Amino acid sequence: MLTIDVSTLGPAQLQNYLQYAIAPRPICFATTIDLDGQVNLSPFSFFNLFSTNPPLCIFSPARRVRDNTTKHTLENVLQVKECVINIVNYSMVQQMSLSSTEYAKGINEFEKAGFTMLPSDLVRPPRVAEAPVQMECTITEVIQLGERPGAGNLILAEIKRIHIHEDILDEEGKIDQVKIDLVARLGGDWYCRVTPENLFKVAKPLTTLGIGVDALPKQVRHSMVLTGNDLGILGNVEELPSDDDVDAMRTMHQVKEVLDATIGDAVNRERELHELAQLLLRNGNVADALKIVLL
Repeated sequence: MLTIDVSTLGPAQLQNYLQYAIAPRPICFATTIDLDGQVNLSPFSFFNLFSTNPPLCIFSPARRVRDNTTKHTLENVLQVKECVINIVNYSMVQQMSLSSTEYAKGINEFEKAGFTMLPSDLVRPPRVAEAPVQMECTITEVIQLGERPGAGNLILAEIKRIHIHEDILDEEGKIDQVKIDLVARLGGDWYCRVTPENLFKVAKPLTTLGIGVDALPKQVRHSMVLTGNDLGILGNVEELPSDDDVDAMRTMHQVKEVLDATIGDAVNRERELHELAQLLLRNGNVADALKIVLL
């Protein structure tokens, strides 16, 4: 394993490791404005939701690594404590990237990138009409993290109004995770797209008390077949099945085939049973999978 003392790296080297490792990162496509009414539009991937009550996002325009200068976004919010956070999806990712070009102050990135300015209801900066979600925010605080190249400036933005395109909503009026077609930032020039084939659900252990991986028998925990994810699913059940329920699985056709074919061969029996259980886990049948690995 490569072990690095960060004090031995320059800002550019450290940035490379961190941005490739800490990913994917959501993108804050921020609209700001200065006291003269000049609009700036710029994306930031040092961004996330940090509170629901109050509804608070944080993004960070870091000082430029190459020359330690600050960005127009930071300069603007220090003058006018308002912004719009526009959410980026795949249909606008190339235009969003173009807007990150370091145009001179006073150049409107909306025009350069081909976006449409949409007046906001509560704040002065305009919204990006093409963005599937637009959040009007007031700036509650700006926290300077340092004065050296790469130092961040945390902008705390409280969400005051949300605008959502209706074509990304489901029948209940909620955002459909498939329809919104989000993108996220990785390292270097890399991005990722949240497509239907990449989406999966993980049951939240909030209303149940999972038994935990440590409650599984040793031969299950040390399985040569089951992955850490498999064990995590099994450990999320609320209780182990009864001995009678486990024994009843011997009559299941697929289990019976394995048992008959591996008489006297304990090693292959365990492997094949665990492979069958893994297949059931992939299909969402956790209860039967657990019974099989306990045979």
